[in-house]
Amino acid sequence: MKKFNCLIIISLIIQTSMAQNSLFVTQGRIEFERKINLHSQFNDDNSWEAELKKTIPKFKTTYYNLSFNNYKTFYQPGKEIADNNKLWQQPAEENIIYTELDKQQSISQKKIFEKTFLIADSTRKINWKITDERKTIAGFECRRANAIIMDSIYVVAFYTDEIITAGGPESFTGLPGMILGVAIPHEHITWFATKLFTVPVKETDFKIPNKGKKINNAAFKESLKESFSDWGKYADNFKKAALL
Repeated sequence: MKKFNCLIIISLIIQTSMAQNSLFVTQGRIEFERKINLHSQFNDDNSWEAELKKTIPKFKTTYYNLSFNNYKTFYQPGKEIADNNKLWQQPAEENIIYTELDKQQSISQKKIFEKTFLIADSTRKINWKITDERKTIAGFECRRANAIIMDSIYVVAFYTDEIITAGGPESFTGLPGMILGVAIPHEHITWFATKLFTVPVKETDFKIPNKGKKINNAAFKESLKESFSDWGKYADNFKKAALL
């Protein structure tokens, strides 16, 4: 009888382990931590900038939430940090992005300093190259992929196929699973998931953005070009930040 009971227990453990390993997440909420190296924006050869750099923290950290349910995602600002270098605000720090992955369509609400834009267009097409490198993020084994976006920006992403929704932070999509980590080395910006909340996500949780000047991606780029025409060396950095 004891041997029989042991066999039953072992069988149950094996079945439970197999069930856990075959479990795929289809809905929930992911918290992302975004970090930008503020010091990288200063020129050490300029004495004024070198001194100014000494007065501010090296990194600015912000948080975002990504709700997802099958083929839909909703990205929005998350918890606030009291001392978060608000004087060093970046363009498009308060992005709200609703994406329908099956239709390859998105609606983005972006605040660029004093202006707000509502951008409705197709999702960005990214030609990812998947590698064999792996990394654990928020408890999930992720696989690395590399790409070039906006003609010259090198992007590293880590995705997991344990979360079947093929979304990610900001406008990063297109991999066979959820993107849990993004790094843009030359721009000194990263987004990494800190935790997954396995909570039910209803249709009412996907609040489609509706504020701002209605525009498409091409017109948005032209508007940024005009807005930052007099910003000198900072123009490129601000335009890139707005378009990510």
